[in-house]
Amino acid sequence: MRPDARRQSTVWSTDDRIILVLLIGLGLFGLVWVRCVWLQVVAAKRYGGMTFSQQRTTQPLLARRGTILDRNGRELAVSVFAPSVFANARQVAQKRHVASRLASLVGEDVQMIQRQLERDKGFVWVARQLDPTVAAPIRDLRDSAVGIIEEPKRLYPQGRLAGHLLGFTDIDQRGLEGIELSLDGILRGHDGWRSTLHDGRGTTLIGPWTTQTLPMDGHDVVLTIDSVVQQAAEETLAWGMERYHAKGGSIIVMAPDTGAILALANTPSYDPNDPGSLPADARRNRAVTDLFEPGSTFKLVTAAALVQEGRISPSEPIYCENGAYATIGGHILHDHRPHGMLSFHDVIKFSSNIGTAKAAQRLTPDELYGYIRAFGFGRKTGIDVPGEISGLLSPPSRWSKLSPYIVPIGQEVAVTPIQLAVMTAVVANGGLRVQPHVCDRIQTTDGRLVRAARTRPPVRVISAETATTLQDILTSVVESGTGQLATVQGLTVAGKTGTAQKLEPTGRYSHSRFVASFVGFGPVPDSRFVMVVCMDEPHPLYFGGVVSAPMFKRLVEQLTSYWGLARAPLVASTVEPSAEALARVP
Repeated sequence: MRPDARRQSTVWSTDDRIILVLLIGLGLFGLVWVRCVWLQVVAAKRYGGMTFSQQRTTQPLLARRGTILDRNGRELAVSVFAPSVFANARQVAQKRHVASRLASLVGEDVQMIQRQLERDKGFVWVARQLDPTVAAPIRDLRDSAVGIIEEPKRLYPQGRLAGHLLGFTDIDQRGLEGIELSLDGILRGHDGWRSTLHDGRGTTLIGPWTTQTLPMDGHDVVLTIDSVVQQAAEETLAWGMERYHAKGGSIIVMAPDTGAILALANTPSYDPNDPGSLPADARRNRAVTDLFEPGSTFKLVTAAALVQEGRISPSEPIYCENGAYATIGGHILHDHRPHGMLSFHDVIKFSSNIGTAKAAQRLTPDELYGYIRAFGFGRKTGIDVPGEISGLLSPPSRWSKLSPYIVPIGQEVAVTPIQLAVMTAVVANGGLRVQPHVCDRIQTTDGRLVRAARTRPPVRVISAETATTLQDILTSVVESGTGQLATVQGLTVAGKTGTAQKLEPTGRYSHSRFVASFVGFGPVPDSRFVMVVCMDEPHPLYFGGVVSAPMFKRLVEQLTSYWGLARAPLVASTVEPSAEALARVP
């Protein structure tokens, strides 16, 4: 065969080339067609969902937490919006570089931020509730899959003021302690949401395609607390802590007719803006959680039961021995000094343990127990703050033979400061037990009433006549008895001192650890306030009449002008108790 003929047999004709191109074209078209069928039919739901999720975004619309105000409208807890930084960790390319830039802006640890960015998640928090000034530079990182959302932050503009009462929230605005916890459902409100489109740069597009449910802001809570009274109580407590070197303390100021708490102060205290800076013990609301034997303040209950039942008259004499009295089983009761013969009025005035125990034998255990319960001991008062305990009070069936002698003087009973406030109010208001409360009303953000305070109706414990008799006795306690250091010039006040030994782990009473207390009210007879002052382990002075009574006086004097209480003209001179007398005041 000739060479040129062989060459012609290996060269494709034009028709062959056209057919080959057509076949390749048909093959490619078939592949595209199959892919289109796959995308449009078989995988349509899957890819349609991906497209929808890429084009639409659902954003939370955060509700504003309600404001907490005092009785005069002063803000105690508010919510403000602060910038929080988030990122789409899957889309962050240069994670180390972005983490470094963010750390310098938000003041967080760069390693912590980098660990967040390395998570396989579409949404991670970088830093929350920052200063608004950092928002602008962070927005420059938007192309790095970093964004900012405004979320509410809880602030307490008065700092430590009423911290134990208010409590605090976590970073997600959930109440953790105090009023923030007990009324969390009312304060929190309900978050909303918005579903809408966004463009390739992430800009939200609002239009007819947008659907949303608007948030419902939380209601505001108005407390019975008066910030001026609260501030004065906290300052008095701080003064007493420094002066008497106490371990802790509480002061309660209450309206005797309604049970409205005007001030509730505890120490140690804390700032709810930074609750983690102190141990949990400093956040304890001692006024409702701490138990102690009341000591001589409890004689008020015994006196009320005796007078109400007609078992004794204030003028009836009682022999108080010579400072020591042997009871059941050789147990000896002591007075802080020998009294000899005293009227029952003076038994309470000078706080004689022996005279009170002797008089109490005219009551059966069941009768005394009934009055103790009627005054509110052995059960919760119902105050609307979390953590209240009921105290300790055994029924007569569990009493020992010694109990009828020592329960009347405040032993074998454990109480809280708030229970002492309720007890004192019974005498101050004419015989009614009222429920203490700190929530005055709940209202909308524009001031419309949602709900008024919920309290139980008053319960009569003693007659108005008995209350008047007790007011007269307790007034003499301050004028010339164990509570002389509570005297307020120009104002008639009444009260009762108490000094209680604390129990040691061995079960014996301590000779070095005491609770000093004073309960008082005034001006008598139409009392506007009840005050309870309790100091835990003051030293070296520890008598209630020496430690707590002066604190009562100091606080009343600070508030007299604020309350507009009329004071009688000051006398030219006053007689100060001697150092010897002070050392003997219980």
